[in-house]
Amino acid sequence: MVEVKSSRPPQKRTLKPAPLPSTYVESSRSKSEVQFALPADQPQVDVMATAGVLPLVINGQDYFPDKTFDVKSPSTDQVIHKCGAASVADAARAVDAAADALKSWRKTTPYERQAIFLKAAEVMEGRRDDLFKHMTDETGATRGWVDFNISRTIDLLKDIAGRIPTMEGSFPPTVDRNRSAIVMHEPYGVVLSIAPWNAPYILGTRSIAYPIAMGNTVVFKASELCPKTLRAIVDVFHQAGLPNGVLNMIAHAPADAAAVTSSLITNPHVKKINFTGSTNVGRIIAKLAGEHLKPVVLELGGKAPAIVWEDADLDLAAKQCATGSFLHSGQICMSTERILVHKAVSDAFQQKFAAAVANMFPVDGDAPILINTAAAQKNKQLVSNATERGASILYGDIHAQEISHNRLRPVILSGVTSEMDIYKTESFGPTVSVIEIESEEEAIRIANDTEYGLTSAIFTDDLRRGLRFAAELETGAVHINSMSVHDETSLPHGGTKASGYGRFNGSIGLAEWTRTKNVTFEK
Repeated sequence: MVEVKSSRPPQKRTLKPAPLPSTYVESSRSKSEVQFALPADQPQVDVMATAGVLPLVINGQDYFPDKTFDVKSPSTDQVIHKCGAASVADAARAVDAAADALKSWRKTTPYERQAIFLKAAEVMEGRRDDLFKHMTDETGATRGWVDFNISRTIDLLKDIAGRIPTMEGSFPPTVDRNRSAIVMHEPYGVVLSIAPWNAPYILGTRSIAYPIAMGNTVVFKASELCPKTLRAIVDVFHQAGLPNGVLNMIAHAPADAAAVTSSLITNPHVKKINFTGSTNVGRIIAKLAGEHLKPVVLELGGKAPAIVWEDADLDLAAKQCATGSFLHSGQICMSTERILVHKAVSDAFQQKFAAAVANMFPVDGDAPILINTAAAQKNKQLVSNATERGASILYGDIHAQEISHNRLRPVILSGVTSEMDIYKTESFGPTVSVIEIESEEEAIRIANDTEYGLTSAIFTDDLRRGLRFAAELETGAVHINSMSVHDETSLPHGGTKASGYGRFNGSIGLAEWTRTKNVTFEK
């Protein structure tokens, strides 16, 4: 629901300057750099002091637009707060602030940026309690998933900090012995970063941190499902000393998504975009960006296969597939959605797999929470379609009565064929298909028989076989004897085919956010 609020001038909170963090003091810095210092120990401010409305962040200040929208808790289905709903004009203000801040931010040294990132990791560690509450309230995530998100994000910030000073240009030879050349790396400019709700601290931080680390400024378009969670990332960076305007956050009402997003992509100040989310939306963003000749990094949907060969450790495979399929209720782009098991061990594996899932989700506990009722309904419809066409339910019951309509216990389908919707449709929920295979060729054919190509898993005791599979699978990552859900800061992360292009993480992820410039000169 969109609510029109009474007309009033935007209310702003200015972040006051303070002494430089010790990381600055210990290094040699000019006096002009004082402008980049904000209080590292700045007290936390109640950003919802005005009628319970979460403000946007433009130029380092709270910004209350004229409209708001409701944010509901998946756990209770009740409105937990309202968030400011950006208009096209508000989005333009955020871009203008980023463009203005770029003039100074792009000239900062790697060590200045490194100091802020290290401080951000420290601040995030100290704010675990409130970060935990934001994510739990807005996404319904379990304690384990939230703790993992926060810890992995802290690792990400530290990893980026360590890499920032290592990014180098080059001094290549030229055809003219009397001339030399420098190949330098420079930031693109203003970056539009769009992050989802399912792993908000990891994916939200990733979307903004790599561009900022390389001297770009960012307009951060937060998911309307968890704006307070994503707003907390912005606050962490500001507490760590990020200058005003370098990172601006907006959110919008669902009905305004097309207008606001299009205006941001087409804004001439925006030079590059990254988007993590569904393939359908990714196609729209890529098309519009392409029309304006703007590069994009896309991390989209998945339909991850796991191949269980006849020589696999079935206990290991069962546990890893259970976690890979149903961690966070299957609401992860890397979730295992198809298990291709060798016919010789199919019965034994399916028994162990069902037992592993039952151990993860005891019958006396509440069913896992999905982000909304539509997600649960989608998975139920996929299961119904499959059983109507001959599949059988090995585990689970889509008709079980749960305490809310957005809860669904894991479902394992056996006997899935290509005629069923679930064979190719990304469920993004707690359903997984088991398909029998007999040869390596058949396993590779079925694993690749999808538009997606994000990640995959293989279970075998023969490393040579595992590497043969890895060479043939059309995915951005392959994990041998481990689940398909795997993302660490030092490894480039991204997909193939309809799972997107470009890479996050590591030095490759940093290099995505600089472009080269050749400078030649006489010796």
